[in-house]
Amino acid sequence: MSQQINRRNFLRMGLKGVSLFAAGGLASASISSAARAEEMSSGIFSSLHDIGDLLPPDENGVRLPPGFKSRIVARSGEAPVGFPGYTWHAAPDGGATYATEDGGWVYVSNCERRSNHGGVGALRFSSDGEVIDAYSILQNTSINCAGGSTPWGTWLSCEEFSIGQVYECDPMGNSRAVVRPALGSFRHEAVVVDSENQCLYLTEDTRDGGFYRFRPDGGLPNLSSGVLEIAAVNETAQGSFIEWHTVPDPSASDESTRHQVPGSYPFKGGEGIGIFEGKVYFTTKHDNRVWIYDTDNHKLEVLYDVETSSNPILTGVDNVVITSSGDVLVAEDGGDMQLVVLTDDRVIPLLQIVGHERSEITGPAFDPSYKRLYFSSQRGSEGRSAAGITYEISAIG
Repeated sequence: MSQQINRRNFLRMGLKGVSLFAAGGLASASISSAARAEEMSSGIFSSLHDIGDLLPPDENGVRLPPGFKSRIVARSGEAPVGFPGYTWHAAPDGGATYATEDGGWVYVSNCERRSNHGGVGALRFSSDGEVIDAYSILQNTSINCAGGSTPWGTWLSCEEFSIGQVYECDPMGNSRAVVRPALGSFRHEAVVVDSENQCLYLTEDTRDGGFYRFRPDGGLPNLSSGVLEIAAVNETAQGSFIEWHTVPDPSASDESTRHQVPGSYPFKGGEGIGIFEGKVYFTTKHDNRVWIYDTDNHKLEVLYDVETSSNPILTGVDNVVITSSGDVLVAEDGGDMQLVVLTDDRVIPLLQIVGHERSEITGPAFDPSYKRLYFSSQRGSEGRSAAGITYEISAIG
């Protein structure tokens, strides 16, 4: 059965015709918060402040610090679990992981192909880390770039074209994916959930892209209706502060969402986004910056700028993932094909893929215990979408 709502039918149906996503069945799959917190704090990826220098490439062409190893878990066009059936998608992009009831986890990965050849694939792992299943959770969409996970256990997959949509997907593959038109029609890149303030933040991948906030009418987790807002930036003696303004027409039927509000701030190519302790971190690729938005006082600051950094090794800023201790990891689109860690006082590479100069690092995500890291080289060593490779990084021994 197709995992998507026909785009024409969706446009005719409008908001009223889109049902609430049935996420209740996912709640039982999560482990208790106390057990999760203990696991997260003990994982090798819980803090990366003290990692060592990168070693020469391993057998998979990955440079890693001492104590780490890599393995390939999927290749585009091949069956991930080693038998005929579902094949891993081309152009793997944004990703996230989800705990399962049996102690394992699922890693989801967007497919950034065009012309309704995109979607989302999933790898299921056993409790000992072996791939035991692979399947699709969204099909027939286009340019599924990044996205974001939700605290209620769904994956928000973002389409990156002028009237792109966000699709809410079930990582377990049990429920049909649902389009979320209230989140706006634009070149979606990534999204993050702010549970404390009952809203979502979204980035837009264009040279004058908006930074958006979505406030659902009935509170989270219902994303079927709400208010989409765009950021304006006020400069004061105390710094830069965001002011939110309602987007009159989120469907962009006559004018793009980023141009509907006079004075909205043009961010130079919004990319990945994450949140940690009330601060939203997001990247903009055309000026190679990493931003911090404080949700309490609305202050906007720059965490990293390639033009002013004392260690400007991070370029082509893209996907973002954050450790359980608050270290910010930024993937490079091009650049030196590195995944770079930003700590309080350091800019350090966690890994580098050698020989993939025409590719980009996509979909970085930790397993629920923070003992494994997943990511992809979107176009592999051949520089083709059909040559994508998905990796796992873990501790030696």
